Amino acid sequence: MNRSAVLHIPMSQYAYGIDEKHVAIRLRAGRGDLKTCRLYYGDRACRLTPVLFTAREMYVEARTEEFDYWQVKLADPYRRLCYYFLLDDGNEQVLYYSDRFAKEAVDDRSEYYQFPFNHRADIVTPPQWVQDTVIYNIFPDSFATGRRYVSGQETEKDYGQETVHGRLGGTIKGITENIDYLTKLGVNAIYINPIFAAGEYHKYDLLDYFHIDPCFGTDEEFKELVQRCHRKGIRVIVDGVFNHCGWHFKAFNDVVEKGENSPYRDWFYRLEYPVVRPEDPETYPGYECFGYERMMPKLALDRDETADYFCQVGKHWIEKYDIDGWRLDVASEINDGFWRKFRNAVKECNKDAILIGEVWESAGHWLDGTMFDSTMNYDFRKHCRRFFAEETADALEFDSRVTDMRMRYREQTVFAQLNLLDSHDVSRFLSLCKDRKSFRLAVIFQMTFPGMPSVFYGDEAGITGISEAEYRSPMPWDTLAETDDLFCLYQRAVELRKKELILRRGSYRTVTAERGSMLYGYERYLGSERICIFLNMEAHTAELLPEWLEGEILWQEGLQGKQLQARGFTIIKGQNEKKDNNRQ
Repeated sequence: MNRSAVLHIPMSQYAYGIDEKHVAIRLRAGRGDLKTCRLYYGDRACRLTPVLFTAREMYVEARTEEFDYWQVKLADPYRRLCYYFLLDDGNEQVLYYSDRFAKEAVDDRSEYYQFPFNHRADIVTPPQWVQDTVIYNIFPDSFATGRRYVSGQETEKDYGQETVHGRLGGTIKGITENIDYLTKLGVNAIYINPIFAAGEYHKYDLLDYFHIDPCFGTDEEFKELVQRCHRKGIRVIVDGVFNHCGWHFKAFNDVVEKGENSPYRDWFYRLEYPVVRPEDPETYPGYECFGYERMMPKLALDRDETADYFCQVGKHWIEKYDIDGWRLDVASEINDGFWRKFRNAVKECNKDAILIGEVWESAGHWLDGTMFDSTMNYDFRKHCRRFFAEETADALEFDSRVTDMRMRYREQTVFAQLNLLDSHDVSRFLSLCKDRKSFRLAVIFQMTFPGMPSVFYGDEAGITGISEAEYRSPMPWDTLAETDDLFCLYQRAVELRKKELILRRGSYRTVTAERGSMLYGYERYLGSERICIFLNMEAHTAELLPEWLEGEILWQEGLQGKQLQARGFTIIKGQNEKKDNNRQ
């Protein structure tokens, strides 16, 4: 037995409440190492000694190149649990508890793993609507000035004593006038990059958190956008930039002017006096900032006054404009205490508002239910890039990567992740792919994987770009046709996802992922039904097994009999015949 591969972490993604009546327990072991894994659980408040334990067989929920993830879901267990595992590799049986291996059980219940209480307040509960959501990410400067039109012209507006800038002429009204385009595409939520008053076109250097930037329009135009989106069943998520502000934000102006006498001196992180705005962009400023960007001083959100101000910002746009949530910029660099306070403030206004953190790495720390509901899943892009674009990962490695991505979170968190192929911060995925067909397979994977698919504006129009100016290029309204192959691909994939509950709520299981192969097959299953998806990234035809093809073909490109052509895919709906006796 490979004991070094065995892992269990209480009160984590390895042991958590799904809801008040269901608890999931996981254990990691070496791939193929165990023949059986059994959970013994009891009431930790049991009046008898030794505790009376109940045995449940666990099953392999997921597998990577290195590990098996054993799992069991308990229905209506005791509210307070103590538990241990019996591991059997065919040669030896050993108990596992307290992070130690043992030959026998003990009477002292405190030595076992503990699940103290399945408290409703500790259960991770993202808004239910996220599982049914497909997001369209709009970079407002680049999207539209009016109906099916973006001017491509630079703009300048006065805002108090400052001048604010736009690069391509996009506006709030432009988004509103193209809501019908969004409904044709099929998306049911938009996430808009920053729209509040700020100096540069990207609007990440904030001047005023309570008003729309005049280059984009007015507060009233934004209110109308939200109302009209809601009438069409589209939710609106906006970008919150709270890690830093612009260096002409009123509070920073004040500390530059008054120094240590400014009432805002505690609003900023590590100020050196006098506070000077360096003219040379290569100069390191005498204050903390975003990266080393001197024009974006970092806010001290561990100070109560600063935190309260930005919690008011969070509440303001929900209470007055009825937005449906926040995407939170540079979320991993802000103190946890602020995020907990911000979450409480927002959820008091609307418990169904979503909070999506920008975290580029594994984000479990922020997804325990006290801070964010979701994060931007950049790992999804990274893994897809290796398999669909660079072709440097085979099917086994790709499956291992996406399995790790699923197993690192609680199940309900996986279904809330914002799965993206590209965004305003990275190259267009189409530009990374060797051909258009590979990109099509990546889109099919995105739309059939657990979580919220996020489409960056213009992906459906074939926008390409490696540099920032390219991947933030204007929406190509003049050449876009709603009969183009990519638009139709997205439209049909979104429609299929909305039609099939399995693709939104079903569990995930690998069907085929072999070393050295570029054929990847997986299924989503729910109750007695399953949908199988096969993606052939091979340079040649791949043969599918007859049992894989049983059922109704919902969609295929390149399938002839049992042969799936290079860069082809097929989606098949059939019966879920695998017995999952231990799955509740």
